[in-house]
Parts: sequence; C-alpha cells; structure tokens
Amino acid sequence: MIYNQLKKILLSMPGAKLSHPFGANEAVFTIDDKMFAIAIKNSDPTRVSLRCDSQLAELLRQKYETVLPGQNLNKKYWNTIVCSGQLTDEEIKDLIVLSYNLTKESSSQALSADR
Repeated sequence: MIYNQLKKILLSMPGAKLSHPFGANEAVFTIDDKMFAIAIKNSDPTRVSLRCDSQLAELLRQKYETVLPGQNLNKKYWNTIVCSGQLTDEEIKDLIVLSYNLTKESSSQALSADR
C-alpha cells in the first residue's frame, strides 16, 4: 500500500483530520483531537503507526516481521506497520478501523468523565 492510498483510507474515517505537528514528512491523523495514526510520507515502503489492543499488538508482532512496536509511541498499545505486502491492504484497513474505534472510544469515555 502506498502513502496516497493509506491517506485516503485514513481520511475516510468519520471526523478524521490530518495535521503535520512533527514536520512535513509525518502525517498525523486524529479524531476528536486524539491521534489514531501516524503515516510516514516519504518512506519506501510506506510505514504507518496505529493504536492497537495490547494483546493483539503482541500477537501481530510475533506473527509478522513487518509489524513492529510503535516507533516513538507507547509500545504496549501502538504498532508500526511496514506496508511491504506481508499484510494485505484489507488487513491494514481492518487495523486502521480498529485504531480509529479504540481512539474514538477512549475519546467518548473522556467526554463522559468530564460531565
């Protein structure tokens, strides 16, 4: 999967926004001002960091050599995926949806706690 495909999928998530707080090469995708993905624009192959359930994160790292602990992120809850073809585009899309849902859920819980 190339960066432009990845960006299109990430921005298709309801309410998703794109920013570049860490520089032009790192695209940060947020929902409700909470990060759910970071994509590296000029890497070959494309890399994307996604939030993940801690147990699933570890299983994916054991199963795939292209799934690494989240680079510069909490390694318990984030994976960096090297989009080299080991995971299919559909599997990556499923992990994007999971990351989005986990982030949205945590955002909703934080809003409820503020009330």
